[in-house]
Amino acid sequence: MGKLDLDIVIIVIIGANILMSLKGFNDFSFFEKFKFNIGGVRRGEQVRMLTSGFLHVDMMHLFFNMLTLYFFAPVVLGFLGNVKFLILYFGSLLMGNLFSLYFHKDEYHYSAVGASGAVSGIIYAGILFRPDMSLYLMFIPIPIPAYIFGIGYLLYSIFGMKNSVGNIGHDAHFGGAVGGYFITLIMAPWLFQENFLMIILLAVPIIILFVMQRLGKL
Repeated sequence: MGKLDLDIVIIVIIGANILMSLKGFNDFSFFEKFKFNIGGVRRGEQVRMLTSGFLHVDMMHLFFNMLTLYFFAPVVLGFLGNVKFLILYFGSLLMGNLFSLYFHKDEYHYSAVGASGAVSGIIYAGILFRPDMSLYLMFIPIPIPAYIFGIGYLLYSIFGMKNSVGNIGHDAHFGGAVGGYFITLIMAPWLFQENFLMIILLAVPIIILFVMQRLGKL
């Protein structure tokens, strides 16, 4: 797969996010019609499960999601190719919104937007493929191993879900990461031989979430 293919896939997804987000910034009715909203989804407007992933609250929200995607997408594309990458992207997006739907199913006013679920899935795929990868975060001058970031990210998302930290859809982040985790393993089963320990480590926060949910702690 050549670099041109990589660039086309990334450009199309980022371009779609930019165009829909800019439209939403300037058109309130458009934003309201296509954002994720529990009441709307339960009325049968399932299209919101997809379209909300291409809307953002503001330019900063859009910028950070697209910047993260830009850095992680080439790693995942290199292993999966275009078609499987798109399956992973949209599967993670939908899984993130399914988590939000599940955890907020009786909150008809609950709304959310953003590509964070899809981007979380891409991040987790990248960690599974390249657990040796290091990440550099703003304000932290030392490289962080990708798997440490991944586990910490999920644990923080569980904490955020439990305590409603900030105006952030932590459940969509977590759901997208879980979607990315399972979809990647289904499409690349050879990872069980190559990176089995990493698969187990990244499963720990998922198991914690499941146990907490069963015990009614969320």
